[in-house]
Amino acid sequence: MNAHEKHFGSHLPAQEVSLDVLREKYARGDETSIGQVRARVAHALAAHEAEPLRLDMEQRFLWAQDHGFVAAGRINSAAGLGIKATLMNCFVQPVGDAISGYHDGLSGIYTAVAEAAETMRRGGGVGYDFSPIRPAGSLVRGTQSRASGPVSYMEVFDASCRTVESAGARRGAQMGVLRIDHPDIERFIAAKDGGAFSNFNLSVGVTDAFMDAVVADAEVELAHPAEPSAEDRAAGACRREDGWWIYRRVAARALWDKVMRSTYDHAEPGVLFIDRINAENNLYYCERLAATNPCGEQPLPPYGCCDLGSLDLTRFVRDPFTADACFDFATFREVAAIGVRMLDLALDATEWPLPQQAAEGRDKRRVGLGFLGLGSALVMLGLRYDADEGRALATRIARELRDSAYAASVDLAREKGPFPLFDAEAYLAGRFVQRLPDELRASIARDGIRNSHLLSIAPTGTISLAFADNASNGIEPPFSWTYQRKKRMPDDSTRVYEVADHAWRLYRHLGHEAGDEAALPPQFVTALQMPAQDHLRMMEAVQPYVDTAISKTVNVAADYPYEDFKDLYLDAWRAGLKGLATYRPNSVTGSVLSVAPEPAPALAPAADLNPLHRRFDSRPLGELDSVTSKVEYGTQEGKKALYLTVSFLRVQGTLDGRPVEIERPFEFFMPANQRSEGHQWITSTMRLLSLAARAGSSIAKALADMREVVWEKGPVRCGHLTRADGVQVPVHHDSEVAAIAFMLQRMLIARGFLDAYGNQVPVAQLDRELAARGGGGAREFRPSTPTSASPSAPAQRPLGRPCPECGARALSRVDGCTRCAECHYIGACG
Repeated sequence: MNAHEKHFGSHLPAQEVSLDVLREKYARGDETSIGQVRARVAHALAAHEAEPLRLDMEQRFLWAQDHGFVAAGRINSAAGLGIKATLMNCFVQPVGDAISGYHDGLSGIYTAVAEAAETMRRGGGVGYDFSPIRPAGSLVRGTQSRASGPVSYMEVFDASCRTVESAGARRGAQMGVLRIDHPDIERFIAAKDGGAFSNFNLSVGVTDAFMDAVVADAEVELAHPAEPSAEDRAAGACRREDGWWIYRRVAARALWDKVMRSTYDHAEPGVLFIDRINAENNLYYCERLAATNPCGEQPLPPYGCCDLGSLDLTRFVRDPFTADACFDFATFREVAAIGVRMLDLALDATEWPLPQQAAEGRDKRRVGLGFLGLGSALVMLGLRYDADEGRALATRIARELRDSAYAASVDLAREKGPFPLFDAEAYLAGRFVQRLPDELRASIARDGIRNSHLLSIAPTGTISLAFADNASNGIEPPFSWTYQRKKRMPDDSTRVYEVADHAWRLYRHLGHEAGDEAALPPQFVTALQMPAQDHLRMMEAVQPYVDTAISKTVNVAADYPYEDFKDLYLDAWRAGLKGLATYRPNSVTGSVLSVAPEPAPALAPAADLNPLHRRFDSRPLGELDSVTSKVEYGTQEGKKALYLTVSFLRVQGTLDGRPVEIERPFEFFMPANQRSEGHQWITSTMRLLSLAARAGSSIAKALADMREVVWEKGPVRCGHLTRADGVQVPVHHDSEVAAIAFMLQRMLIARGFLDAYGNQVPVAQLDRELAARGGGGAREFRPSTPTSASPSAPAQRPLGRPCPECGARALSRVDGCTRCAECHYIGACG
């Protein structure tokens, strides 16, 4: 067992998906193990302590992580790297009714788009309240036109999110909120009917007054400060005493049914009970909350952030699956206290995308400590998630976490001072703070508190996979004991992993039979095996001890009756929850997780295994079929030459239930003088390409990305393209690396692995071509174009723009048309 397989307390061998997620999302540079990531995080946060404390605190931080504290994804992926990426997971971006600039304390729409894009570029997800945007068809006096409404502007935010890749190479995440009394609410509810807004989660901001109207079967007003059009006024729109315009009156119950029908059909929108969120807000005296982060566990003010971490509850279970099984509360409290200190330091260590976010974080110092693995821990303790005993333990865990976190924050205030907007009298009068134990309230009155908020139960999907052996996500029960997980790969393909829950794996590891789920002990209950009401009861047991909110998705089966589903959100409101989301499998949103199918008969074909993405941990013994090409190219420094070698491996798999065999590149090699700066990078690139090839990553995309690399030494001339008239023209590249990538593409094109444009050839075609060659013998390498540059004078530095055909910086305007002086490409005219 190697070092990175011993990352979990039980010493279970790591699951392949866990290792892949760790390497892709969190390990950086030479890091290969959880221990190395933890050490980097501990060192980076401790560096912001006072000098005499740093070494001791670094050891404490490392100990806490080894004993169950898991920092949120942004901290693990960016802390200590010196990059311009935020350590905060998510933010709320204000959006006003103006097109741009700042009005009434809110960013104009396009200003908000730009600010949100910068936030996502730095790694943060973004939530928005679109309610200030005037309804569709309302009057725009400045231009004497009609407004297009919030849903149309959401398309701009959606497109921006789709375009911007965030720090860490993940796509941005967004939450869009609209109040239930906004005149465009029906359009918002139906926004995802056709699968649109793929980069948004949607939630409706629901007031207590609206819910009272639903119960009473009364009408509600759809209103907005913006003036209606003449047509709307003629149809009955009128101004009320507070200056707002009432656009329409609708039956609350009918509108509520639209919400429930939509979420039953395609899992959105969720609901946020806005009045309850604000009534329970510790900072009720200086802010108003209208939106949350993308997953809903952090209601935040404009420019507010969520600084998150979780305690892995499975790490505190002693003697699992025995009569002596118990939860170690003493260690739990100690780890929680250190986790608070680490999250507080993350506010000082982070790069802030916007100055407004920095000010908000500094003034309030919000953090969100929560837990993961509740469902798995209960199984290990012999308790059912859907039983009173399971809920009772969850209640105690939440209460102990609250008290430990608040006590730790008071200690920090005594040491470093309270958050700047702390007002003792107002803070202690808050509804949540009034429920704290008397001794804690007395400590806050005497010493203040370092952080305005301290608790949040977040979703923990990838950190549960990478750092907790797939313990159950956040507050959720296990989805299934074994299942298939779809994972988007760097080349946008999808890989399917077989994944197992940690508790189930540990149960088997300890010698228990777990093949037949029907024979498992009664505590083995999954999300889909319990009524939806039991999900709500667990939230009801925990929410009173969480000062922000809980991210919780109630999973129900595809055949779950609508009659049993339609009152879920109403029941959540009655239970005192702050929000809820549901998921029922449907054709619009699909599913990241799917329960593994029943085992096939013995003679049935195996599940498809794409040979392009099959992973190899090491090079096989023996010889590999290889191709070597001599490459010459010209730079400002003169003519250069090198050799490129690509080795190929025969890989078997299945496609549509039938066996296939392909030949794919497996190793890339360039024997060269590595003392040269350029050759150092090229040699390093060859090694990375080899690793990507063994891992089953997309070589086509890797080479395409390499061709985008730019250096400052001018163009590199390497290789030729043949024009339609048969004339060969040299190809110019922006760097040596880009030139090498081009030549590797030509080698793989000649081999038949890539098509003429450098795209991946489908598996079925690769299989047919290998079979046509008789499955044996190397195909002779006959490049369709010369592989060397002309040995004439070194490339000079053209002054024009790059040609899209040959890459030469020789584009100019001639006779009204864009022409290339090198290859005679003709572009746009006029």
